[in-house]
Amino acid sequence: MPISEILRIAFSSIGVNKLRSGLTMLGITIGVFSVIGVMTTVTALRSSIETGLSFLGSNFFQFGKYPTGLSGGSNRREIEMRRDITLAQAMRYQQLMADTADVVCLKVFDYSAQAVYNGRKTTPDVTLVGSNEYFINANQYTIGLGRNLQPEDIELGRPVVVIGQDLVTKLFPSENPLGKTIKMKERTYVVIGTFAEKGTSFGQSQDDIAIIPITRFFSDFGAQNRTVNIATEAPSHLVYNEIMDKGVTAMRVVRGLKPADGNDFEVYSNESLLTAFGKVADVITAGSFVISGIALLAAGVGIMNIMLVSVTERTKEIGIRKSIGARKKSILTQFLIEAVTISLTGGVFGIVLGIGVGDLVALWMKAEAVFPWDWTLLGLLVCTGIGIGFGFYPAWKAASLDPIEALRYE
Repeated sequence: MPISEILRIAFSSIGVNKLRSGLTMLGITIGVFSVIGVMTTVTALRSSIETGLSFLGSNFFQFGKYPTGLSGGSNRREIEMRRDITLAQAMRYQQLMADTADVVCLKVFDYSAQAVYNGRKTTPDVTLVGSNEYFINANQYTIGLGRNLQPEDIELGRPVVVIGQDLVTKLFPSENPLGKTIKMKERTYVVIGTFAEKGTSFGQSQDDIAIIPITRFFSDFGAQNRTVNIATEAPSHLVYNEIMDKGVTAMRVVRGLKPADGNDFEVYSNESLLTAFGKVADVITAGSFVISGIALLAAGVGIMNIMLVSVTERTKEIGIRKSIGARKKSILTQFLIEAVTISLTGGVFGIVLGIGVGDLVALWMKAEAVFPWDWTLLGLLVCTGIGIGFGFYPAWKAASLDPIEALRYE
């Protein structure tokens, strides 16, 4: 029997029981949707998150009181009890590392500032940073207009500020911001430079920022509940681990830790953050595989059940076909095609739905939409395998029917 005729009979047989076939496909759709939806979202977010996590420059590592959201750390209570990293400790660290690292960036953050100029105001969630001249190196910013902070600004605690493009747009829509005086948290600062536009990360603007000398920051706002982050750049990747070890030693010295004491600070880098994110993504992937695996197993059993019912209902038809010369191979192929068709159709619906929902979630989280070709192909192959695997026994049973006994079946 030509393959086209086998396909025609297979599709027409599926169409006879649309509701039953549809419900069976639904199980496959749910299983495939769960894994494709999750993997589409993870794939879309991975690039965005990896870009966002790379907030440190190349060959940088950073010390902080707290771990990042994705990095490890001690238990929560122990972290909360840690001492702040003071400005004096940070400057002492900078002195100890002077002969080892050329770039040591000190920075402290306030996320609730509002900039005001000539009656124009920003939102009250501008990121105000106290830092030194190495902030642009450690955080991958570039100067657009004017100049960066200079060592003299830090040493003298000058009231100067470098602002991001969001502040430029809101406060100086039609004039040059350089030399203008803005007010932030009831303090005044002279704009000496602007950052080039950097864009968003994790859906948050990186241009809604203002940088002042770290010494001025502590002079204006005090040291209470302030902790300094310290980013250090190794001269090259070849000596990265060596410089990090020296940095940890210097940090322990300025913190006054004894040899037996554990570190009361966190150390992390882009690599460690990306590794941590990879572990989170792996857990999510594994969870989606478990859920979808259970759903697909149940759907496979459903396919076997519907095919066995179909064999029983069409026993006489099979007997007639075999009595007029239909070969065992043709009947086996027909029933396998029916099983694979049900499985693949449900899989295609699951893939389309999974990609659609996954990309909607990604767009909602400010990531670019993607089409996961690899997972789509894998989904189609898995659905094909389920159709063959769970449809083989019913197909073999149909092909093995004795034509005489089949014709006697009522």
